[in-house]
Amino acid sequence: MADEQLAFTSISQLGRLFRAQKVSPVELTQLFLERIRRIDPKLNAFITICEESALLQAKRAEARFARRQRGKATRDPGPLHGIPLSLKDNLYTKDIRTTGGSKILLDFVPLHDAPVVSTLKNAGAVILGKTNMHEFAYGVTTDNPHFGATRNPWDFERIPGGSSGGSAAALAAGLCCGSMGTDTGGSIRIPSALCGVVGLKPGLGRVKAEGVIPLSVTLDFVGPLARTVEDVALLFDLVSVRGDREKPFKLSSRKRAFTFGIPKEFFFDVIDEQVSAAFETAMKQLKKQGHKFKFVSLDHLQASEKAGNDIAWAEATLYHQQAGWFPSRASEYGDDVRSRLEMGTRVTAIDYLRAREIREKFTASFHASLAENALDAIVVPTTPIPAPRIGEESTIINGSPYPTRSLLLRLNRPANLAGVPSITVPCGLTQQGLPIGVQFMTGWTDEPLLLEITYVFERECPLTARPELY
Repeated sequence: MADEQLAFTSISQLGRLFRAQKVSPVELTQLFLERIRRIDPKLNAFITICEESALLQAKRAEARFARRQRGKATRDPGPLHGIPLSLKDNLYTKDIRTTGGSKILLDFVPLHDAPVVSTLKNAGAVILGKTNMHEFAYGVTTDNPHFGATRNPWDFERIPGGSSGGSAAALAAGLCCGSMGTDTGGSIRIPSALCGVVGLKPGLGRVKAEGVIPLSVTLDFVGPLARTVEDVALLFDLVSVRGDREKPFKLSSRKRAFTFGIPKEFFFDVIDEQVSAAFETAMKQLKKQGHKFKFVSLDHLQASEKAGNDIAWAEATLYHQQAGWFPSRASEYGDDVRSRLEMGTRVTAIDYLRAREIREKFTASFHASLAENALDAIVVPTTPIPAPRIGEESTIINGSPYPTRSLLLRLNRPANLAGVPSITVPCGLTQQGLPIGVQFMTGWTDEPLLLEITYVFERECPLTARPELY
């Protein structure tokens, strides 16, 4: 298999190649490290590359496969064994610096791994490095003032989205097999959509968020990014916290009809024509396959945008004050992050409590709509626009300018506010060749259903194109 093809091979297929002795973890890790050296100077997806430790982890994985092939071990090491991954640079990594994309934590080296990182290492995954991100995860562009802007592999003049922009860009460019990111208002789903990969924001409490530099402690979620739904499912299955009765999750190839809800309000009020057209085409394809649709209303949806902002602003500023960084080290923040921390000081106690109340009402209305309409999931575009250019502060839609940051957050924050699982998968390309994503949301702990839905969607509406990197 050619190196270029191998770099874009799925995790599940790589596992089969390992076991058939057609490729080794060391060979694969060396391939990715060579691609990072060659491609990342243009892309800037990584902050720290862990070449020495990655090769050591790959050698250990290879040795375990060799013992099993000699009959010295009978237990299969699992689907992530020997698989090269990346990590967003706000996840604690023992003995590897964790900057949070900031100047303040430039030389911070944790003494322990985040639980999700420990789980990946124990499964034999190979950690290639830490990916670039929006400073302190407080933005949606990954235009980082301290480490430089990460560029979208589909167009180097455009953003990859954020704040997990480095993770999504590395995946789309074939620099890793999967990544772990964080999502407070779309920070996994926005870059996944803009880079043409799959990103899952799990439901509340489903993946441990300890050992993460927080943005907003009640809105933060840790989740996987990968190039296929099956690969995301493998990562989620490994890192998720299970209930007592939950069994290991496996995607089903059985065919069944799903019922989807399309909100009447909010999600389609401000949207780019090409995004709208791609969404409609995808829904028509699903309808042809026998899936059903209902138009539904979600109470308190309009109020959810301000509520999400008030919670995030207040909680972010509180964390940075408690850490002793703000306002005493205000000059060390980028301009955009510093201004948002200042906004957090202006959120009153009444504002915050009212936002929490709206959150509870919106969450109840979301689940009520699912139940009353017998829906499997809500389906909407992931972002109302494709990837904007780096530094583009406003975007024109139907002749009117809108703040780019607000547009990218707009359709993603409701799932964080309700604490429900949400996933984005590619659903097409613009005329300029930029990826467009579609987002599915469902009820608490229903990630297996969400993954089954998108596994079906991916087969019926595949995106086979790759970015041209050379």
